[in-house]
Amino acid sequence: MQGLLAGARILDLSHMLAGPFGTMMMGDLGAEIIKIEPLEGDPMRLMGPHFLQGESAYFISANRSKKSMTLNLQTERGRTIFYQLVKVSDVVYDNFRPGVMHKLGIDYETLKQINPRIIACSISGFGQTGPYRDRPAFDIAIQGRSGAMSITGTGEHPARMGIAMGDLAGGMYAAFAIAAALYHREKTGEGCFIDLGLLDCLTSLLTYVAQYFFCDGINPGPQGTEHMAVVPYQAFQTKDGYLVVAALTEKFWQGLCRALELPHLIDDPRFITNDARRVNRAQLIPLLAEAFRQRTTDEWQARLDAESVPWGPINKIDRVVSDPQIRARRMIIELEHPTIGKLPMLGNPVKVQGMADPHIPPPLRGQHTRQILSELLGYSPEQIAELEREQVI
Repeated sequence: MQGLLAGARILDLSHMLAGPFGTMMMGDLGAEIIKIEPLEGDPMRLMGPHFLQGESAYFISANRSKKSMTLNLQTERGRTIFYQLVKVSDVVYDNFRPGVMHKLGIDYETLKQINPRIIACSISGFGQTGPYRDRPAFDIAIQGRSGAMSITGTGEHPARMGIAMGDLAGGMYAAFAIAAALYHREKTGEGCFIDLGLLDCLTSLLTYVAQYFFCDGINPGPQGTEHMAVVPYQAFQTKDGYLVVAALTEKFWQGLCRALELPHLIDDPRFITNDARRVNRAQLIPLLAEAFRQRTTDEWQARLDAESVPWGPINKIDRVVSDPQIRARRMIIELEHPTIGKLPMLGNPVKVQGMADPHIPPPLRGQHTRQILSELLGYSPEQIAELEREQVI
């Protein structure tokens, strides 16, 4: 079975993380991703650390399942080549600041004159409209402005989430929106323009946190590992590390009490329901914390599993990548990279029965330029050589 997006061709002008992560998701599902880079390459190729062969680990992390073509879009011949690609493609995808695509002459209004069925998707910090439209934005600014940082961390000081969720949310919404746009086009024959703002995307992920505010008007502070409404639902220190438990129901709460050898807490009126535990959190958590410190994480595993209590260790990355469940689900894969050789990477979480993984390794800068020009657009070797001399490619 081919990938779910097999047959879709996406011209990817994006760089950094938000854009490339979205196209990698679609490439993993079979779409042909042509990553169009400036002649010097995606700036993220320079970000360290680098493998011994000079390839950026950051760049590699978000650019699997793509072809790379270098193209100077500031030249007339470069734009002509781009227009030719648009005629035979389905999607144009960018994460430039608003206005840049227009300055380059490749905005949606121009592109749909070339290919009326084209779908264009632009990701920017704040979207194409609104008072912040022209401001620069990076993940940490989006985390701050969206409210995400105000509830992350402990004590009085907010903290940045350890992963770039502002960027990643934009990439995931882009992949979702483009897939929906392709489906819409199949029914109507119409292309469209998708306007995504990273601030919008991360704000939407506040979900129940924002709804709680709409309900009670209370501004929550940093939550640490706790949950605002479920108790206990947090991390605890063990004799040799840390673990998390999630007692979302009374069944799980009662099982937790038995595992901790604290059965008397089950009928304690202060803790008998989740709402009671939430109100009396300050009295309950020290009792649980003291109990958890008495045994190792492995010892707690056996006891918590026996009571079917939802729990998990707080793994460091080395344990994550060796976890038997992660390995069994092919979330660690190995690709043959043209310079690195055997390249371990995180896999694709979307598992489709009967569909093989169509992964190709992250491309070298401009690795597929000649192939695309000759096979897709019919350029001769002489024409390609001329384009190189003129620094169009």
